[in-house]
Amino acid sequence: MADLVVRSRRAVTPAGQRPAAVEIADGRIVAVHEYGARIDADHDIDLGELALLPGLVDTHVHVNEPGRTEWEGFATATRAAAAGGVTAIIDMPLNSIPPTVTVAALEVKRAAAAGQCHVDVGFWGGAVPGNTDDLPALHDAGVFGFKAFLADSGVPEFPPLDPDGLAGALAGVDARFVLHAEDPHHLHAAASSPAYADFLASRPPDAEHAAVATAIAAARAARARVHILHLSAADALPLIAAARADGVRVTAETCPHYLTLDAAEIPAGATEFKCCPPIRDAANADRLWAALANGLISCVVSDHSPCTPELKHADSGDFAAAWGGIASVQLGLPVVWTAARARGHSLAEVVDWMARRPADLVGLTRKGRLAVGADADLVAFDPDATFTVDPSRLHHRNPVTPYAGRTLSGVVHTTWLRGRSVTGDQPHGRLLEREDP
Repeated sequence: MADLVVRSRRAVTPAGQRPAAVEIADGRIVAVHEYGARIDADHDIDLGELALLPGLVDTHVHVNEPGRTEWEGFATATRAAAAGGVTAIIDMPLNSIPPTVTVAALEVKRAAAAGQCHVDVGFWGGAVPGNTDDLPALHDAGVFGFKAFLADSGVPEFPPLDPDGLAGALAGVDARFVLHAEDPHHLHAAASSPAYADFLASRPPDAEHAAVATAIAAARAARARVHILHLSAADALPLIAAARADGVRVTAETCPHYLTLDAAEIPAGATEFKCCPPIRDAANADRLWAALANGLISCVVSDHSPCTPELKHADSGDFAAAWGGIASVQLGLPVVWTAARARGHSLAEVVDWMARRPADLVGLTRKGRLAVGADADLVAFDPDATFTVDPSRLHHRNPVTPYAGRTLSGVVHTTWLRGRSVTGDQPHGRLLEREDP
């Protein structure tokens, strides 16, 4: 007898959207039946016209605990994730203290997360100057790869790699490297100003283009795997396309804010819109959408990077002084779905970009799909319902968001993690380690 059956006339499976009944036992999907199939189960839930999605996988989340837990923490970040239909996150190695650059630091991070997580959580390691010898042991300890900055990270305990340092790190361990790709020689000090255009001018597309070229050259020389994080500048896309055609193992992601926000519409002093690399114009976003549709951009993830309201300098509206980061792990699905549907994309495509492809990127073969053998991570989603973003209803610790007041399509009704609904009162997420093939 199954533990649970969840039925929907709009189940998003690897074969596309169709009526289906998903049979679950011991936290796994054991069969995907026709919608009306008779199945013996302890519980049988019929969602009717609500869509049934696999849980999303967000491989770019800054939880910040321990060390900067006043910015965010495992309990709040994972509760927000679950409320947004995300059932697995991979935590970035910086903004926490200590950063995850040694095995000992990884154990500190795991101890901080234990018992607090409402969804499953894995960890990236960090590559910084001087820790190349630590990378193999950290990889063996189960991190999903290594994050590195090619420009200042914004925190002193996580300095950037120069091109020689990047080459040394890539040669030091056979792992995936995920890179913040901005070239410091093309960045300019932003003048104190409430004008978004002044901040945007300090981080031109050339900075991303040059850094992506550096990353590709390093990957080519080392025959390594590199992934370009939060691609903002569409000007770098031809470099990535040419490198991939030449056999270089390079992939790229983008984020909801780069796809849906327009630099020309950011009000003066609205520092909640500040992130690095920056939000650019609508024509740039069009090119990112095209690259996502043709597969050149692999996936859409949040780059959830919250801080305290004070660090956003909302009182002064000074873009130069404000922390750069957008908190959106709870809102990514409706933000992307609202814009994707308006552009003629299907819900199945959005699920591919935000569930299967991120899972595949990090080798989570049992996540991100409604398929036999996968974890029973499910989302009941109403793609036709609308809501207005109210910051007081967000679960991340400091509910500052550029989406406040926006009307979005798509409401998450229920999220299940391995067949158990996530209610916010009893965390039952697990700590994930890399699965070697």
